[in-house]
Amino acid sequence: QVQLVESGGGLVQAGGSLRLSCAASGRIFSINGMGWYRQAPGKQRELVARVTSGGATNYADSVKGRFTISGDTAKTTVYLQMNSLKPEDTGVYYCNAVIQAVYYWGQGTQVTVSS
Repeated sequence: QVQLVESGGGLVQAGGSLRLSCAASGRIFSINGMGWYRQAPGKQRELVARVTSGGATNYADSVKGRFTISGDTAKTTVYLQMNSLKPEDTGVYYCNAVIQAVYYWGQGTQVTVSS
């Protein structure tokens, strides 16, 4: 079993910042990548940012220049620094890890940005 534990969500005013953290534990042999997804009410879950085991990163267009993903798949941790937050960033943020082609998910952490 693999467990992903997120922390760092909360309520913030527009223009503010939050930092999300995710730690993976359990039967982890090789993490191919880790990342963050989010789901707003009434919408599908979408990719926010991810980092591969080789260190490559990619971001959703809507967060480029505002969010930064960091971490180390070898250390099984990943962070998401979110700056200049907007109300449309509101949603449940899920940590994701891809291990031997299997997707694992955290429980999610709520991020609410007030206008």
